Amino acid sequence: MSLLEPPAEKPKKHHVLTITIAAVALVVVIALWFSFRYYPEKKAASQFFAALTAGDTAKAYALWKPSSSYTMNDFLADWGTNGYYGPVRSYRIMGAKAVRNSASISVNVAISPYAPMPSPGDAEKSMKTKVVTIWVTPADKSFSFPVPY
Repeated sequence: MSLLEPPAEKPKKHHVLTITIAAVALVVVIALWFSFRYYPEKKAASQFFAALTAGDTAKAYALWKPSSSYTMNDFLADWGTNGYYGPVRSYRIMGAKAVRNSASISVNVAISPYAPMPSPGDAEKSMKTKVVTIWVTPADKSFSFPVPY
């Protein structure tokens, strides 16, 4: 090596490491966003169904935030112990997704008249498990039934 020769180039490993870390961080952020993007709506649905499983229909009715046309009697006809969906003794939030052409989030919930939630191997009890879709409005966490188009 002489004064006129440039020094040997060092490999730029730190650039590769920086790009790899940035790519992994981006993937983690995207995965977390997809995992938690409907968390508030799922939590609101969980609180509603927890009130139903506890037998507190007054609290569940308050969480529903009904319009004036949906009375407590209508609510009990749907969710009460002798209602269409009742009795609700256990539940499992199955998933949520945005509703096309609506401001609501669709939450799918498996409800069962048995506590705890029956395992798939228990065919007799699993047959009575229903999957219910409710809509949650993100702005005020009010609930409604899906509107057919």
